Amino acid sequence: MLITTRRKLLKLLGTSAAAFALPSFAQPPAFPKGAIIRTLLKDYAPEELAIGATLFHEHLSLAPDFMDKFRAASAAVQAANGIRPAGNAAPAAAAAPPRPAAPAPTRDLDAMVADINKAKAAGVTCLVDAGHADMGRDVEFARRVAMQSGMPIVACAGFYSQPYYPEMIATMSEDMIVQALLDQVAANPTGALGEIGSWDEMTKDERKVFRAVGRAHMATNLPIITHTGIPGKAAIEQLDILEDAGVKPNRVVIGHLGNLVDANVYVHKTLCRRGAFIGFDRQGGGGDAQVVPMVMALIEAGFADNLLFSADASSGYDKTMTVFVPKVKAAGATDEVLHRIMVDNPRRLLAFVPKK
Repeated sequence: MLITTRRKLLKLLGTSAAAFALPSFAQPPAFPKGAIIRTLLKDYAPEELAIGATLFHEHLSLAPDFMDKFRAASAAVQAANGIRPAGNAAPAAAAAPPRPAAPAPTRDLDAMVADINKAKAAGVTCLVDAGHADMGRDVEFARRVAMQSGMPIVACAGFYSQPYYPEMIATMSEDMIVQALLDQVAANPTGALGEIGSWDEMTKDERKVFRAVGRAHMATNLPIITHTGIPGKAAIEQLDILEDAGVKPNRVVIGHLGNLVDANVYVHKTLCRRGAFIGFDRQGGGGDAQVVPMVMALIEAGFADNLLFSADASSGYDKTMTVFVPKVKAAGATDEVLHRIMVDNPRRLLAFVPKK
């Protein structure tokens, strides 16, 4: 039945979604008994979201000063690492791919619903809003978007990274942070912990938060979505800390690894071998040219089941499907592999058996 429904959906959507068409021989993933994907409006069985793509890292709302803080913190890191700002001289080799220009997430409900509907038309079935309170995420706005668009939206809980922490983080104990995370989870239907970040080299507070997030996962089974600083610093250390807390790597996606430009994809392969998902989640724009060869190297190395794609609200909610996925397909990825990456892998990450 899923195959028939899928083919009908693709026929309706046209070629924009054809990049990940479900082959009749594809083996669907297995999920633990009782697993759900928790969205703001209802819990889904993972199989219910099998007819389209899931964007694992997006944002529907951010604080008005979010991007000002982001630019200031990024500039400070670049200066500390000897990376000249654009326009002065040739940037250091470690500089990240240019992020696509796009409007910031808006609080205009009609405009946001229109953007989400474009993503639906491109084949997106579910979307993760990877923000939380210290990023200025408005959960009620996300709920209204979900209601008006019909898009299942996963809400998250967490603390972002050092430049965004509330002042109390510095004085809170690890136990207190765990309880604060559990309180966030209890306040709203929560489907993941994330995005949980480090900005550059991990700070003492960031390590404390990561340990607390690991413990909160152990108490809830919620999957974890991370943010790594440019260029992907602390990716391995993030997974080390979470594993030390008892988290299995297949419950974690290490994010923003498109920023870590390396033809040999050494860190990427290391994380995949350990069983973690890795996120190429700022895609759909100018940086794609450097990212597609890395994606293909990982696919050719046998790590397709560890890859996740999204745009981080940087290029529009439809652009992962309408721009980036076609580029990966043109580079040689098969429909079956792209289906695994866009449809199966995010469901494998997000599906969890709730703990009471």
